[in-house]
Amino acid sequence: MRQSLTEIYEARVADGSLRPDPAQRAVLPLLEELRLWLETQKPRRGGLLSGLFGKAPPMPPPGIYLWGGVGRGKSMLMDLFVEATAITEKRRVHFHAFMQEIHHAMHAARQRGTEDPLAPVAAEIIKTVRVFAFDEMQITDITDAMIVGRLFEKLFAGGVVIVTTSNRPPEDLYKNGLNRQLFLPFIAMLRDRLTVHEIVSANDYRQHRLTGAQVWFQPAGASRGRIDAIWSDLTGAAQGEVLRLPVNGREVELPRFASGVGRASFFDLCSRPLGAGDFLAIAGACRVLILEDIPQLSASNYNEAKRFVTLVDALYEAKVKLIASAADEPERLYLEGTGSFEFERTASRLREMQDAAWGQDQA
Repeated sequence: MRQSLTEIYEARVADGSLRPDPAQRAVLPLLEELRLWLETQKPRRGGLLSGLFGKAPPMPPPGIYLWGGVGRGKSMLMDLFVEATAITEKRRVHFHAFMQEIHHAMHAARQRGTEDPLAPVAAEIIKTVRVFAFDEMQITDITDAMIVGRLFEKLFAGGVVIVTTSNRPPEDLYKNGLNRQLFLPFIAMLRDRLTVHEIVSANDYRQHRLTGAQVWFQPAGASRGRIDAIWSDLTGAAQGEVLRLPVNGREVELPRFASGVGRASFFDLCSRPLGAGDFLAIAGACRVLILEDIPQLSASNYNEAKRFVTLVDALYEAKVKLIASAADEPERLYLEGTGSFEFERTASRLREMQDAAWGQDQA
């Protein structure tokens, strides 16, 4: 039996997976209306040429732009909508990862001599996706600003429904950016084609869940159940999916990602040939990173230790909250061997990142 989004939400509140919030409930009817349209209307075929021969399916209703402060449940609500919408032509992606993907695809199109490298990218999306969900839209440079504007124009014309989350209202995207006047038509298009809804809640659930809570666990093997509980609490019991972040023509993977929370083992990130660019991409994609099974460090795993130091630096600078399970306390992870003296700085950062107030000034 088909449950409405409100019924699914209430069931998760009842079983303790979610905490009730009127501001979150207020979004559900908007998402439910869009879900019903997608499930009952015939999907279009033929992309931009749909309707040239014969009657075209109706254009979709406006998409949704959810915005509000960090930790208000935007990603959770969008994930709930995507998971519950019973169609196959849907995609959910973190906006940062998507932009990396677009740059890579456009580069490949240029290599093939394509005059407009964005055209085949948009055409492929229109052919395969009816609803595209972008998590945490943010624009940081004029190149991305212009690409996003042209891409969304093509997607809207092709009948793709867009649902997106952001920490900012449309008017504040790329705020004070270089040549921002070139971006203003895109803001007007967002306002015209999406229902803009602010989640007005006094609660920062992600911060409240972690404020004062233990975020460093040792020994690692004995803490798996507690780590699982934190993951479930932060993601609304989401299963999570593999997050693939294109970096310099290749991909770095996070084994599990949901609602801005990444989860990986020390082996996944530090025992492979990853560098600063990979870790910066991870830090840009995550609000919280759960890193499990950090071993004792020494000269025998010096390369892994160096990568771990680089990862911690990237998380620290990006104000990403770290939840970790390790063989010992930070100060006792690397006691001897080449690099142990330099590790004192990393241990100090790891200790600082455990403080309840750390990262609360995050934008």
